[in-house]
Amino acid sequence: MRALVIDDSRTMRKMISRMVQAMGAEVHEAGDGAEGLSVLRALGEVDVVLTDLHMPVMNGIEFVKAMRSEPVWERTVVCIVSSDTEPSQIARGLMAGADEYLMKPVTGEAIGEMFSRCRIN
Repeated sequence: MRALVIDDSRTMRKMISRMVQAMGAEVHEAGDGAEGLSVLRALGEVDVVLTDLHMPVMNGIEFVKAMRSEPVWERTVVCIVSSDTEPSQIARGLMAGADEYLMKPVTGEAIGEMFSRCRIN
């Protein structure tokens, strides 16, 4: 399984990456949505992307929309991981094409449950 973790906080990115690696994934990282798109293009296919919502350069909503506009990633599971609990932001993320929305601070258990719901092996 291949995963991409996108977050402008290096600490948060590393924490989430470790949780996903513990589930057996090969994890790649990016510091914002634009870098995330570059990493995706270099990798080709990935199984899951976990992205922050609020980032410089390209935020999570912009990233999800750009990613979903390319057919190669239509089956890739996208999860927004954010501390923003505003219902309007959650709705924006899901309407942009995210499959899941997890609240920070996120736990390995929450990520594992999301993997199960989305049938990520």
